[in-house]
Amino acid sequence: MLVDKIPPLRYIFGNIKYEMLSVLVVGVIIHYAAEILAVHLPEMPLTIPAFIGTAISVLLSFRMSQSYDRWWEARKIWGAIVNDSRSFVLQLQAFIKNPELEPQIKTMAYRQIAWNYVLGRSLRGQPSLEGCEKLLSHTDIENLKKHNNKVLGILQQNVLQVSELHKQGVISDFTHVQFNNIFIRFSDNMGMAERIKNTVFPTTYRIFLHFAIYLFVITLSIALNNVKILFELPLLLLISMVFFLLEKAADDLQDPFSNRPSDTNVTTIARNIEINIRQLLGEEDVPQPIEKDSFYSL
Repeated sequence: MLVDKIPPLRYIFGNIKYEMLSVLVVGVIIHYAAEILAVHLPEMPLTIPAFIGTAISVLLSFRMSQSYDRWWEARKIWGAIVNDSRSFVLQLQAFIKNPELEPQIKTMAYRQIAWNYVLGRSLRGQPSLEGCEKLLSHTDIENLKKHNNKVLGILQQNVLQVSELHKQGVISDFTHVQFNNIFIRFSDNMGMAERIKNTVFPTTYRIFLHFAIYLFVITLSIALNNVKILFELPLLLLISMVFFLLEKAADDLQDPFSNRPSDTNVTTIARNIEINIRQLLGEEDVPQPIEKDSFYSL
């Protein structure tokens, strides 16, 4: 996730370097054709590129709004996961009073820590169980190999262990219902995050918008043909850069689980949850929060 620091120019312009190169080529070709080859270009009043630019602004505004909604929904989902993870461990400690069952509380709490990391990695297409050897038992990891969805498998392990405690009379019917409610919320949040990940923003809309920006560049270059090239090219690059930067920003925001600086910072959130849970368990060996990069955190 981009933080409150200004991103470096290499990141900003690195995202649109090929588009800017294309704009430069278009501007040079049109100017060369008119000035050197004496190709007759049609008269292009500035009102035409102005009209196209206005239409593009409306389309970009809509796309940016839709992309930000997806990003913000992802952030709200992980905010709910933070709250429910803390509540789950607090409920374990409040409802299971027998000191002999503290190892089971720790086991389920560690599974919840692992669940957060595994969910984040699976959404980003990374190896799901990597680094979870210290959080999950060998038996748990072996059982998870049967599951295509490792996140769901970890959740099932906690559900079954709580159900077993209910059968043994350790927790009451009411307490069991409370645990089931929080497990349902975990499952719902997982499903909503997977929906965002697996629902692709319409490709045709992106292609049409990209084509419209290049059409704007061509018409603007023709309209500015009478301007000296030393002024025309910088002006052409500057105006088109605004459109391409907004388009790229919308591209990044529409998929908040792609392991990019603009992502929802699921790894950082999972680490903060781990710190909270370990402190609730009274542990002193607590990991440090993930340090932010120069301008983002993942």
